[in-house]
Amino acid sequence: MELRALLPRLPRGRPRLRPRNRLAVKLIALLAFVGPGLVAANAGNDAGGIATYASVGARYGYDLLWMMVLITISLIVVQEMAARMGAVTGKGLAELIREQYGPRWSLFSTAAVLVANLGISISEFVGIGAALGLAHVPVQISVPIAAIVVWLLVVRGSYKLAEGVFVAMTITFFAYPIAAILAHPDWGAVGRGIVEPKIHLTSAYIILFIATVGTTITPFMQLYLQSAVVERGMGPEDIPAERTEVTMASIFANLVAVFIIIATGATLFVHGDHTVSSAADAAKALEPFAGRFAEVLFAIGLLGASLLAAAIIPVTAAYVIAETFGLEKGIARRPREAPVFVATLTVLLLVGAVVAMIPGVPVIRLLIFVQVVNGVLLPVTLFFVWRLSRNEELMGEYRNGRVFDAVAALTVLATSALSLVLVGLTLAGKA
Repeated sequence: MELRALLPRLPRGRPRLRPRNRLAVKLIALLAFVGPGLVAANAGNDAGGIATYASVGARYGYDLLWMMVLITISLIVVQEMAARMGAVTGKGLAELIREQYGPRWSLFSTAAVLVANLGISISEFVGIGAALGLAHVPVQISVPIAAIVVWLLVVRGSYKLAEGVFVAMTITFFAYPIAAILAHPDWGAVGRGIVEPKIHLTSAYIILFIATVGTTITPFMQLYLQSAVVERGMGPEDIPAERTEVTMASIFANLVAVFIIIATGATLFVHGDHTVSSAADAAKALEPFAGRFAEVLFAIGLLGASLLAAAIIPVTAAYVIAETFGLEKGIARRPREAPVFVATLTVLLLVGAVVAMIPGVPVIRLLIFVQVVNGVLLPVTLFFVWRLSRNEELMGEYRNGRVFDAVAALTVLATSALSLVLVGLTLAGKA
């Protein structure tokens, strides 16, 4: 008998995967791309965002939940364009603006980003101090430690380590669904709030509506995402996987926002407490209605959100400045390798931490000022994202398709108009 006859017969050609194995391979492939989209989308759920969503739930219950569906679609569209541009061109948004539209527009957007991100950075450290303050940790201890840890992570660590920590920080957002469940909402009313639009013709409602759009789609998210895709070394072949990641990340981030609205709607709104001045106040207010555990969960979510944004905001500003002037950039670059990049994020971290520790710092006024700057910057940023992603010479076969381009144009027009209305109301003293 031949030796071949004693060996087991092997199938010819490529081995076929069972359906379950195929799903596992797809999930593993997707997890390899988890990072930029998830970090960017959830960085938008920062201290200011949480305060806004808590205010929506406290003041209007579930009446504004329906708009989160529309905002989610808009966020997916905008984030997908930014990620696709990064993968195709290998350049950040600020660099493309400089090359395609000249230094004036690039300098304008850079200056606005720097001012806005400095203000947001301060508010994130205020959020860190407030979250740990609920556990009786003095702000003079919590804020400096947080700033040092973030600096070491983005300057002394590696890109993979930094991104891994950023992704891990998003785990804290799972605290909000649990807090919402502990609040015992009327799930039937929640469902009706999602599918039945309810519009109140009051200035307070309009302002909260616009503020929710603005805090969900902010300029730094697109700027960070595109630069992070470039730094990861993604190319056109990675677009399908990154598109899936961006979509899932946007849905997850906005589900977190929905659960914050549900938690505060089921407690503060139902019991007549319609005033929320900060995310920390919302956490304290949950305890009488949903228990101490709900307050702790809300605080954990606030801490994770503030830490994530406190890291992403300075990095985004550093990306933008380096791209605008054609300088070396990158997370984990040493000062001698990328001096301007490291100096920019160091200054933002230092100023943010120091100002946040000043007793009586006017956080509300600061947030209003940042809101105006972001309101001016958002239309400019979204316009460039849209125009560049549909540029055939720049994007080639990866430019926007007709249907997608129409949806993107509508998204840019709607969000920009709302943003400018909010700027007008704020400057008029009505916001």
